[in-house]
Amino acid sequence: MAKRAFDLTEDIQPAADLQTQAEGLLRKVHDTRRPVVLTQEGRGTAVLVDIHTYQSLLEELDILRDVHRGLADVEAGRVVPHDEARARLLARYE
Repeated sequence: MAKRAFDLTEDIQPAADLQTQAEGLLRKVHDTRRPVVLTQEGRGTAVLVDIHTYQSLLEELDILRDVHRGLADVEAGRVVPHDEARARLLARYE
């Protein structure tokens, strides 16, 4: 099933439901691909997401960190012209 937007009316559950309805909550997260926010005393305490969404978030975070490092390198002047970078790579793999 395709991932849908977070639904405030359905996707917020008391943390106690995790103890009493774990299988149903896990099935819901898997089937809808939407996160479930678990609350304690009316405040959000944890988010339950399906494994594919979690893996996707980790991969996206890695990419964003790489982009951030690249932008920091550009800002700091740690760059080389394209021709020089190409020549270095070709020399390394000859």
